[in-house]
Amino acid sequence: MDAQTWPVGFRCLLLLALVGSARSEGVQTCEEVRKLFQWRLVGAVKGLPDSPRAGPDLQVCISKKPTCCTRKMEERYQIAARQDMQQVLQTSSSTLKFLISRNAAVFQETLETLIRQAENYTSILFCNTYRNMALEAATSIQEFFTDVGLYLFGADVNHEEFVNRFFDSLFPLVYNHLINPGVTDSSLEYSECIRMARRDVSPFGNIPKRIMGQMGRSLLPSRTFLQALNLGIEVINTTDYVHFSKECSRALLRMKYCPHCQGLTLSKPCMGYCLNIVRGCLAHMADLNPHWHAYIRSLEELSDAMHGTYDIEHVLLNFHLLVNDAVIQAHLNGQKLSEQVNKICGRPVRTPTQSPHCSFDQNKEKHGMKMATRNGEETLASRRKEFINSLRLYRSFYGGLADQLCVNELAAAEGVPCWNGEDIVKSYTQRVVGNGIKAQSGNPEVKVRGTDPVINQIIDKLKHVIQLLQGRSPKPDKWELLQLGSGGGMAEQVSGDCDDEDGCGGSGSGEVKRTLRITDWMPDDMNFSDVKQIHQTGSGKTLDTTGAGCAAATESMTFTMMGVVMLLPWLW
Repeated sequence: MDAQTWPVGFRCLLLLALVGSARSEGVQTCEEVRKLFQWRLVGAVKGLPDSPRAGPDLQVCISKKPTCCTRKMEERYQIAARQDMQQVLQTSSSTLKFLISRNAAVFQETLETLIRQAENYTSILFCNTYRNMALEAATSIQEFFTDVGLYLFGADVNHEEFVNRFFDSLFPLVYNHLINPGVTDSSLEYSECIRMARRDVSPFGNIPKRIMGQMGRSLLPSRTFLQALNLGIEVINTTDYVHFSKECSRALLRMKYCPHCQGLTLSKPCMGYCLNIVRGCLAHMADLNPHWHAYIRSLEELSDAMHGTYDIEHVLLNFHLLVNDAVIQAHLNGQKLSEQVNKICGRPVRTPTQSPHCSFDQNKEKHGMKMATRNGEETLASRRKEFINSLRLYRSFYGGLADQLCVNELAAAEGVPCWNGEDIVKSYTQRVVGNGIKAQSGNPEVKVRGTDPVINQIIDKLKHVIQLLQGRSPKPDKWELLQLGSGGGMAEQVSGDCDDEDGCGGSGSGEVKRTLRITDWMPDDMNFSDVKQIHQTGSGKTLDTTGAGCAAATESMTFTMMGVVMLLPWLW
């Protein structure tokens, strides 16, 4: 027999052996059963039958024929059958679990990187443009982005409060260094009064409110997205270790190890027989399917909606531009603000001090600038899209899980003699039921009773996170975002992807936001230390020139041409 025909001949001999064993009165020795029992269960062979004998004490693997099993073996086999099923469940879900857990980790790491990058940009803004106040602003910048991270990753932090805290702490610096500049500094008490007055005098216009809106619309969906991924991992972990009822455990034993008692160690269950048992054992799990399907669909809808001002990447990486606009707006209204502050806090009592120099880490600056040149393939949105496309393949995972296990792992192939719970037969003749609790009333192999409280709890969690996901998804026309403020709930209506408050376009002023690369318009003979920025307003043009910065601006630095973008020479 040559190499090609040998496997075919071996299969024929195996089939003949199986059929022959079914027709015989029983095996003559239990040696093979003893070896497999010892290997599979790592149990001692002492006390195990050497040859088949009557088994009147057996509870599940009952047979009229002599048996190689004892009551203790049956008990060990039942434990092994449950463990085998859990192992098969874990194997079948391992790819899905890895997909979600790996992407959850990637998204969290990417968000952490975005936060660091946005913090770098803001620090660079102060170091290069507002050098006098850079060191004093450093703590507020760090605290702001720490709060952003805490909020994103689930801490009980209110985004409105940390935005307000940032601008409260920024106003005294702007007032002392831009509005009332000099070589002296006001007292701590006076600075505290200015900080407290910020919300009354509104030095930064509507920019803090705009940032609050952008943070709410971008941070909250990303936070919910991460929470939903963690719940997905929890669902899989729970179903991997599902508790099997006594009825199910006995059925699994009958399907997997009762054939061993008759010496049929190579047999596999018939397909229909396997489906009835596994569908019965996983009936409660199958009822997860519509909620799991809705969960993935809601993740997809939220992911698709997270663009523009709903995209955290867009919001965080443009935060420093809005801060710049806010500082400049306060400076332009300096005379009015000075009068208002004098009424509230009085005139400052000045004490001589030396302005601290900016000491921003050059490596940090280069790192931040370098990251601005990432290509589109590396964006958070593209990663989300790739993840959702992969996750979509698992929308019906729990609905087809029992069938997948029988087809791929447990049952005999079509046309092969198989185990029907009593003997080796050509085919299974009992009725095969469907998936889910309602379909199990006529299951001939497993009696399914009651509900599974653990699965019900998971279903409730899925329902809850689906509501959160759907509530965070902008609708085509309007999106009502429920944000928990300090005084309770607040509903904010947002039309479309962007509005005037977001700075995406002017309604009546004719101003349009554009991003301009320095190298696109800077003359060849101009040095970065002589960068000039032009702000055009309705009343005319203002031209200001910078002095030497903390470090030369790199070519990837971008500036906004909406609102005032001025670099004031006397700040240095």
